[in-house]
Amino acid sequence: MPVAAGGGVIGLIVLLATVLLGGGDGGGLSGFDDTLESDVGAPATEGERFVEFLAEDTQAVWADIFTEDGRRYEYATVNTFTGQVATGCGNATSAVGPFYCPADGQVYLDLDFFDELRGRFDAPGDFAQAYVVAHEIGHHVQNLVGTSAAVRERERSAASEEEANRWSVRLELQADCFAGVWAHSVYERGQQDPEGDVGLEEGDIEEGLAAAGAVGDDRIQAQAGIAVDPETWTHGSSDQRQQWFTRGFESGDPDRCDTFSA
Repeated sequence: MPVAAGGGVIGLIVLLATVLLGGGDGGGLSGFDDTLESDVGAPATEGERFVEFLAEDTQAVWADIFTEDGRRYEYATVNTFTGQVATGCGNATSAVGPFYCPADGQVYLDLDFFDELRGRFDAPGDFAQAYVVAHEIGHHVQNLVGTSAAVRERERSAASEEEANRWSVRLELQADCFAGVWAHSVYERGQQDPEGDVGLEEGDIEEGLAAAGAVGDDRIQAQAGIAVDPETWTHGSSDQRQQWFTRGFESGDPDRCDTFSA
């Protein structure tokens, strides 16, 4: 059964995944709230509508990037849930946190965990939430281009758990970089049309960096009272996650996100 990316069901990944969602009522992403719509029959909450719009905007950016490269982008379905959900990667509960399932090509976000990053790990703000959504869409991009399948094969053939973990870290850091590429697009659009619907507000990038740092394996292990052990990391350290998000944001170029050659 395919293992979900950006979350997980074994070992330390369970601990990590429970704190991968961010949220908050702080400022950020100016104009986004005015364009939210719901595609479901029942009235959507503000949080659901915000997540839906973030996912749509992120994927529109990737669709343009794919078109420039002569490729066709296939949109992922983004699901919000509470409690539990059935997926192509198996049943998941709130303990799993946000994740991408390569088997069904869908993103799953438990809205109940959008308070975790803000309350438990002191990384508030709308852009912290945006970072998480963009990270999971980054996993979808990896699935579309074949990176996810290649990494899973490497993990299966790894000589040790430590070696398999290193491949997982590279996959996660690339998704962080891809989140930065989307953030760069938001910044550029705001510069080109200051009065438009999309742009960055002061402090947004700092919120994204705080979120990336908060979900670093080293920080989570330390806060959980677990010995900080790089050989058990599956997502990367706080510094690594911030560095790769920053690389994507500063360059706006997915080609600068090659964590496998770095």
